[in-house]
Amino acid sequence: MSSETFPALMIHEDRLAPGRVELCRLSRAELMDGEVEIAVEYSSLNYKDALAITGGARILRHSPLVGGIDAAGRVVESGQTGLPVGTPVLVTGCGLGELHHGGYAARLRVPADWIIPIPEGLDTREAMLLGTAGLTAALALSRLEDNRQSVEAGPMLVTGASGGVGALAVSLLAARGFEVVALTGKPELTDWLMGLGASRVLDRAAFRPGRRPLEKAQWGGVVDTVGGELLGTLTRGVRPWGNIVSIGLAGGADLHTTVMPFILRGVSLLGVTSANCPRDQRLHLWQRLASDLRPSDLAALHTRTVGLAELVEVSEQMLGGRTYGRTLVEITASG
Repeated sequence: MSSETFPALMIHEDRLAPGRVELCRLSRAELMDGEVEIAVEYSSLNYKDALAITGGARILRHSPLVGGIDAAGRVVESGQTGLPVGTPVLVTGCGLGELHHGGYAARLRVPADWIIPIPEGLDTREAMLLGTAGLTAALALSRLEDNRQSVEAGPMLVTGASGGVGALAVSLLAARGFEVVALTGKPELTDWLMGLGASRVLDRAAFRPGRRPLEKAQWGGVVDTVGGELLGTLTRGVRPWGNIVSIGLAGGADLHTTVMPFILRGVSLLGVTSANCPRDQRLHLWQRLASDLRPSDLAALHTRTVGLAELVEVSEQMLGGRTYGRTLVEITASG
């Protein structure tokens, strides 16, 4: 096996900052098991990545580990006839960056069934502008479609709308004809959010939710990326037979509500997780993200491109609420 090395961002869960994150060079012999080796071209920075890098939560289940829950590149070695050398591919979730070396390295070796061939209509860069956030937003829309959420039911509220998942949810819902109301703690991004398709933007600081078991039914449905108290409150304001998709927990993991919205209004609370999404569903949704669900202005969602050396600083900014949209990570073999 070649002695050539490549750059990687290694995270040591058992170390305190600043020594817990290390820019290093690895050899192919240090890659983990799998039938397919990928030359990684791009990754992305997600909220979970930022938590892992900063130690904001225990994300890693194995240490040390290359970070990055997303990766896109080209096959350079394969034991699978369906994935020949040169095939553009992506990997999201499946334990990447948690149990298995992730996308913050120029090489990645993974099991073949984790890999999604990048559909026609997307390249490796665009695949990572979508990444886990795009798959999650597509899953949210799919759950709404499956549960018969209609445009006629009324406006869809998207919380955490300036984040990667929230911004993509705004774009995907608007493209499907929904009236989208974006809730954000960054009102200065109003023009950007309306450019993505929001019809209105609400400032989270001015949002005054009530605490009665049922509030005025004003939302046709909700895509919530925040969780916690906000999610509990929003359950009380959804119109009859509307749906709430729960995605994130930046606002807390507890849920305080009553059964009233569910048994008196028929509201449904739908969960989404992209990390362990079944492969057939992944394949289907990535095909859709390359076709009917592809954002009309994918470039507008892209707000920053960084290299491995910048990830610690940008992760701290993300957790501090100082980023928005999608952050692309460019991986180069030279580091």
